[in-house]
Amino acid sequence: MIRVLIADDQALVRAGLTSLLGAEPDIEVVGEASDGAEALTLARELRPDVACLDIRMPGVNGIDVARVLAGPDTDPPIPVLMLTTFDLDDYIFGALEAGASGFLLKDADPDVIIAAVRQVAAGNGTLDQSLTRRILREFVDRRRLQPVTGARADGLLTEREREVLLLLAEGMSNEEIAASLVVEVSTVKSHLARMLPKLGVRSRLQAVVWAYQNRIVDVPGAAGN
Repeated sequence: MIRVLIADDQALVRAGLTSLLGAEPDIEVVGEASDGAEALTLARELRPDVACLDIRMPGVNGIDVARVLAGPDTDPPIPVLMLTTFDLDDYIFGALEAGASGFLLKDADPDVIIAAVRQVAAGNGTLDQSLTRRILREFVDRRRLQPVTGARADGLLTEREREVLLLLAEGMSNEEIAASLVVEVSTVKSHLARMLPKLGVRSRLQAVVWAYQNRIVDVPGAAGN
């Protein structure tokens, strides 16, 4: 059972998400919060498998909540799925840099939201497909999230870790990567656990962004390509 915490300052949105997710046989909404401070309190008490956070909330915003829940001070980290009505780049950048595992617009199809919750709970990142190419291109242009250079990474990553990174950048899940490399899913997770600290990033999505920034893979249509 996937235990979910929902945080949104609009009661109607909370009710809608609770109804949508709670109707699934493998998902249970264990708590609702109306602001960021309440979300932090409930997350610490309930330890959900996924925290679905609105970005713009009174007091502590969703990005600051994500930074705590997905950061090194929370052990183990709580995977975060950001849901918002706004597709402003700075919000998306902030969410990814805070360590969020996924980012979706609230007007996404219900099936997409449900699938995203399952993906994040399984340790897979997700990003709204309508935003992916634009966001990756912007990250490349802005040159953010670069604690390790591409040349240094070649020396740090094993050959198998590099293979995992390339497949990750193709949007593959852990299961798909495992099938491609003919290994167990647990082996893929182990490679990821060792690889992320080497790159100086905290999430799968940050690793993908890093791979595009450092030209490990190319973004079609990106500046300079």
